[in-house]
Amino acid sequence: MYAALLNELRLAQELVAALLEGLDDAASRQQYHAELSPPGWHLGHCAYTECYWLQQVVLGDDRHTRAVEKLYTPGLTPKPVRGKALPPLHGLLQWVPSMQTMNQQLFDTRPQQLMQHPLMQDNYLLHFLIQHYSQHYETMLSVLTERTLAAGTPHRVQSPMSTQAPSTAGIEVQAGHYKVGGKPPAAYDNELPVQHVMLGPYRIAPRPVSNSQYLAFMQAGGYQEQAHWSKAGWQWRAQTQTCCPHHWRQDADKQWYGTGIRGTYDLDGEDSLHGLLQFEAAAYAHWAGGRLPHEHQWEVACRLQHLEDSGRAWEWCHNRFFAYAGFKAFPYEGFHAGVRRRTLQPARWQPAHPPRHQAPRLQKFSCPGQATYLRRAAAGIRHRK
Repeated sequence: MYAALLNELRLAQELVAALLEGLDDAASRQQYHAELSPPGWHLGHCAYTECYWLQQVVLGDDRHTRAVEKLYTPGLTPKPVRGKALPPLHGLLQWVPSMQTMNQQLFDTRPQQLMQHPLMQDNYLLHFLIQHYSQHYETMLSVLTERTLAAGTPHRVQSPMSTQAPSTAGIEVQAGHYKVGGKPPAAYDNELPVQHVMLGPYRIAPRPVSNSQYLAFMQAGGYQEQAHWSKAGWQWRAQTQTCCPHHWRQDADKQWYGTGIRGTYDLDGEDSLHGLLQFEAAAYAHWAGGRLPHEHQWEVACRLQHLEDSGRAWEWCHNRFFAYAGFKAFPYEGFHAGVRRRTLQPARWQPAHPPRHQAPRLQKFSCPGQATYLRRAAAGIRHRK
């Protein structure tokens, strides 16, 4: 297991670094959206975090973290100034692999001080670092998608997408006591400890909402009908004049197409939808005659293997984030704490995720209210009746 985790960590490091290929110095330090950091900062932050936990916290050596602590600690340097504070790209691309190689040697040699540290119990630190790289990989995808959107490259749709009525299919989940939560060391602190919950009977859609189904909502006036929206959601829609998922655009013939890190593309109507805020997800669910599931309902249905394509997109739940009974923040206070946060359930399909991240684990993600950057994440819908 130890060797396999080291390989996963190496893969995660390579995948994050690969996203900077083709970027020049200016692009690496450009902030493409006010809520997102420059791509170069994410790479440096990942390497710094690795050094901080392994070298500084575990081994008590801050020689390689002291000078860059302010730059790469999120709370110490505001996002708008991170790009200017970054070192030249060529220097960053030398520093990062040199730190990673040094850390790899420490993991390979297994010094006693490392292996006896509490953070290495059940190889927790390796799991933590793999997850951290994977999280920033996904965020960097959002950053680079913003870069493509800013370029405004025109696109001509070759295969227009058609609408599809919302599915009426539903899987029945019987009332009963169910187990929710994860297991250490792979689980986040907000998934612990395991809980037992009582759920009433409910029906949940076997598949997430598709692009074609959401197009039907749009063409039926879903963004114009206040009845489908919460009060806060309607205010947000009116203020932003939003009328489609974040990465969707129309060509000269008013056909919808998508935008990603590799450019523009024809939307596949059967693909799972993403690019929404919880406001939009809840409005669609109301229009379709349902509502978003509670996180426990989603998790139980997933554990029972009732959900198809459960890793194609992060899926919005209707409840606010809450801590389980017995919750303890780990590995530091505030890691997953927060108020006025919403809950997303996991996207595990991303090819960038190491094998451990693709495993069928039930990862909760808490997010601050209706932060607009979440429209730039792979956030979609699965509703219940």
